[in-house]
Formats: sequence, C-alpha cells, structure tokens
Amino acid sequence: MKLAPINIKNKRATFDYELIDTYTAGIVLTGTEIKSIRLGKASLVDTFCYFAKGELWVKNMHIAEYFYGSYNNHAARRDRKLLLSKKELNKLERGTKDAGFTIVPVRLFINERGLAKVVVALAKGKKQYDKREALKEKDDRRDMDRMFKR
Repeated sequence: MKLAPINIKNKRATFDYELIDTYTAGIVLTGTEIKSIRLGKASLVDTFCYFAKGELWVKNMHIAEYFYGSYNNHAARRDRKLLLSKKELNKLERGTKDAGFTIVPVRLFINERGLAKVVVALAKGKKQYDKREALKEKDDRRDMDRMFKR
C-alpha cells in the first residue's frame, strides 16, 4: 500500500514575505517525529529559522506526538536542526545580516528515498500595502479564470 505524498506548506510565508532564494535542507528528527510526519501531522505555521553556533535551527515547527509512541515520545514544538552544506549556510547567514531579511520554512516534504526535507527561503518582509496588492491581484486572476471558464 502506497501512502499519499506528504507536502506540508507554509501558506503564511508567501503572504507575509517576498521569497528571495530557496534551499532544500535535511532535518534531524527522532523516530516518532518521522512517523508523525508520514501521517501528515505537522504544521509550519509561525515557524522561523535562526543561527546558533554556525548551525541553522528551525523553531516552533509543530509535529504532533505519535499516537502509538510510548514513554519516549517527542516534544511537539522543540527546536530542530537543519542540514545544509557549509557554503549554503554561509550564504544564508550573510543574507540575514541585512535589515529586513529572515529565513522561513516554506514547505516540508518526504523525498523519494523516504527522508524528510524542509524547503527554507531567504525572505524579506512585505509591507501592508504589498499584501493588499497581492490580494487584489489574486482576486483579479480568479475573476479572469471565472470569465474564461464560461
């Protein structure tokens, strides 16, 4: 039996930030965490990344406790280490030095080898008027699609 592909998105990231550059990173997980992700029990809402001692960490990622996990179940919102090459880490760290730039997780998925991966993006925060403009464009696009369907 083949399970449906796991593709968990952070929809707020594309609304609140302008994504400049994206990277695919591995993530360090425990056994019960990967089992919960395979069941689709994860959320990227309000997550962000930060550097500590030259390593990239993701904070506030919610991975629900595994239902069949015993006493050694994981904490749902613990900090998790992201795995990137040194070159990519340096590039991201240089990018966050500029004011207004941050690193946000955009997508969590399981690749064809069964490994959990996180797509992180170097992002710049949008202003309120940019968000309104994006909503207006989205509505216009939806109206145009409706007109062409008729």
